[in-house]
Parts: sequence; C-alpha cells; structure tokens
Amino acid sequence: MSASSQRSIGPVSAVVCNYNGEGYLRELLQSLKDQTEGLDEVIVVDNNSSDGSLELVKREYPWVKVLPLPVNGGPCSARNAGMRAARNRWVLAVDNDAILSPDVLGKLRVAIESDSSVVMAQPRSVFEAEPGRVHYDGAHFHYVGLLSLRNFYRPVERAEGEGTLPVDGAIAIAILLDRDAVLEVGGYDEDFFILFEDYDLSQRLRLAGHVVLSVEDATVLHRGGTPGISFREGEYPAQRAFYHSRNRWLLLAKNHSIRTLFVSLPGLFFYEAVWVVFTLRSGHLRAYVRGKLSFLKSWGRTMTKRRVVQGKRKLRDRDMLVGARLTFSPELTDRPWKEAVVRTFDLILGGWWRLARGLSG
Repeated sequence: MSASSQRSIGPVSAVVCNYNGEGYLRELLQSLKDQTEGLDEVIVVDNNSSDGSLELVKREYPWVKVLPLPVNGGPCSARNAGMRAARNRWVLAVDNDAILSPDVLGKLRVAIESDSSVVMAQPRSVFEAEPGRVHYDGAHFHYVGLLSLRNFYRPVERAEGEGTLPVDGAIAIAILLDRDAVLEVGGYDEDFFILFEDYDLSQRLRLAGHVVLSVEDATVLHRGGTPGISFREGEYPAQRAFYHSRNRWLLLAKNHSIRTLFVSLPGLFFYEAVWVVFTLRSGHLRAYVRGKLSFLKSWGRTMTKRRVVQGKRKLRDRDMLVGARLTFSPELTDRPWKEAVVRTFDLILGGWWRLARGLSG
C-alpha cells in the first residue's frame, strides 16, 4: 500500500446503541473505558428503555453522555442519532451486548489509517460463552439477498484468513466507521428497524466504491443478542420471520440492478419457496405474509431510495455478488438429512448464479 494512501483519522467518538440493556452496560462501558487507544467521548443512545439503563449510566458513569430518544425506533434510528450527535467524524458504533478487548480501537485505527478508501472496519466477534468460536467475521453478499458469512461458528484456530482483510458486509456489533461517508449514502435505513440493516448499509457503501475491512486479530465478545429477534437455538422467533420476509426484499429492491433482479429470478423464487415452507413448518406463515404486505406498503419510499442508491453506483453487481454457500445456524443443519438438504439447496442456487452472473448488472 502506498504511503500516499495513508492518513490520520483523528479522535474517535463511541456511540452505544441501547434498548433495555441494563444487564449489559456495565461490562461494555468498562471495556470502552479500558481501551488502550483512548476514546474522545462516549455517547449512549437510549431507545426509550423501560428498565434501569438510563439511571445506571447516570449514576455510575457520569463521564458518559446520554442521548435519550422519545420512542424505540430500532437500532437504525439510534445509530443515526448517535452519529449526528458525535463531535468527531470517526465513530466506534457499538451494540450494548458487546465487550471489547482493550486493543480493539487501536487495531481498527491502524487498519483504517493505512488506506484512505476504507470507510468501515469491524473486529472479529466471538461468543462470550465460547470465546474460541467465531460468531461474526465479515461477509460477502449472496445474490438472493442474504449474507454469506465468513467463519460462522467456526473454531478460531480453524478460521480462514488472518490480519486485515477486505470484506463486503460488516456486522453491526462493533464497527469503526466514517460518519460522513455513512451519512452521505443515507445512513442506516430506518425503514428496516432491525435485521438486514447492517447488510444494507454495507452494500450501499460498497456500491459507491468504498472499502470495508475485517480486522481478524481485534476481538469482541458477543453476548445475548436481541430478545425476540436473535436466533441461536430453540424456537425461531416470529418477529425475526417478519423482518426477514420484509427486509430482504427492501434490500433487493433498493440495491440490485434491474438486470440483476431479472436474471436472478429463478434463484430468488426458489429461495422464496423454501422460505415459505420453513415459515409454515415453524408456525410463522402469518408473520411471513405480514412482512410481504409491509414491503409492498413501503414501495413508493423504497423506489425513491432506489434512485439515490443507483445514482451513486460505481461497482457492478457481478463484481460483488456471490453464489457461495449460504449461512445457517447449526441447529438448522444438525442432522445428516438437514445437511444434505442444505447442500442441495446451495448447489441449485450456486449453479444458477454461475449461469446468470455474466448477464447481471
């Protein structure tokens, strides 16, 4: 990398997205305080919590700024509000269920300052209960509108890649980002509320020609996730089925070219048919239908946003989208017959993309 591409990003603000995170905030805020690369300020943006989150922060962390929001608009609105309130261009955006190793900010800074085209860098997140296993490590964009996650659930010692690597998708647990570049492409899309929102932002940044990094030796512990939305084991949540049904198509309609959507139709319909069967078997067909109706209701706004996204496009879909294996929680592939179904599923989707990719936009 040439010396001319290097830069100094200056002081960094931390923005914490919080909703009913009283049980998480102590460990997170202490980990921010313990960063060897000091933060210039810490802001907790609170999504109208009903627990003791605000009281905890005000009582025990007087050095932390609090930005209370009047309603819970989801993490998208909280992150946007926090970025706008931050006094610095570079923002460490953190969810309340993360615990950062002391060197995370320093390592992310080094990675970003080495290349002026980088606008986001994420650390590797591992499970708090099993820190030897990767949870999120960056991702690539599958043409059906899902993330192909790197090293998902893989033991750290068997994880592929090391050092600092370019990726397409950053996962919104902890991200050091260029606030100006993010807001210039529209920030987090608040129509998503939650789920797919980090994918959508990453894709819009990549389409505009920006670079996203995963810093493999910077580590964050990921704790409990969002109750009623996150899925690791047990029953698949109805609310997740709703947001998956709606937000995936919000993303596709905004970000993929018309040509790409057209040549992807067989794969898109095949995935949709499988997803309908899954929601039917899990008892969430009604949530699936509500998601599609909500998507159709937002059609006008989505088309307005689409014009903006496509107007900023610098990369072609064919140079970014993949047909690689989709990522499923281990519980969905915990038996040989399930694994065989998933392999067949991937072969069909990947086979179609090999045929269609050259015709895409």
